[in-house]
Amino acid sequence: MPRSALMFAVFLLAVSFALQAEARPKNRYDETTKTCRILESGPLEWDSRPWGEGGKVFREACKVCHSRGNGQGAPFLWVESKTPAAWNRVFAQRYPKCAQNGSWDKITLDQQLKLNDYLYRFGLNSEDVNDSC
Repeated sequence: MPRSALMFAVFLLAVSFALQAEARPKNRYDETTKTCRILESGPLEWDSRPWGEGGKVFREACKVCHSRGNGQGAPFLWVESKTPAAWNRVFAQRYPKCAQNGSWDKITLDQQLKLNDYLYRFGLNSEDVNDSC
């Protein structure tokens, strides 16, 4: 393959990744607070801002039980386990057992909102989500 063709292929890949990063939702409607949450763009790392706290809560509060081979019987979860709309339903309806048994009471409402923002922004097929408010 000629060098110019290789460079062009690398360029196309870079543009493709840049476009995907921009396709993530920029806001979401939160049913529990009846507000429009602005989702600022940010890197994917666990502890980076503005997603750091949502990712940190997911890792420290949710993954404690929702990890592979856990003893609590909780299903294994990762960010892409649900679509953004499904993550919103989880928080609005508080239907998982952990939401009903008091486990969520260990994290503040602000942390729950940031966790929902994080899961909404990076959920399954979130690149295809249009802004919801």
